[in-house]
Amino acid sequence: MLNGHPQIQEGTVSNILGMILIGFLVGAVAKFILPGRDPGGWIITTLLGIGGAVAASHLGKLLNVYPAEGLPSFISAVAGAVILLLLYRIIKR
Repeated sequence: MLNGHPQIQEGTVSNILGMILIGFLVGAVAKFILPGRDPGGWIITTLLGIGGAVAASHLGKLLNVYPAEGLPSFISAVAGAVILLLLYRIIKR
């Protein structure tokens, strides 16, 4: 129970904050790989990183290609974020 709410499990908030931090790092690496002027700033960068990480994680688990944690997962999350960044640029044109 967290703050009197039985449906929120212990550690959930720290997991979400960790996901946001990793998403920001993944998005920043993706922006480093594909530099350019994109509208949205760090919020869009973070969302693209989180989206890339989630998409790559699900795809990796589905295909049973790599473990859900570690460097292979981070690299695939960056690849997913790069793809999302490219799609974002195409859509925003």
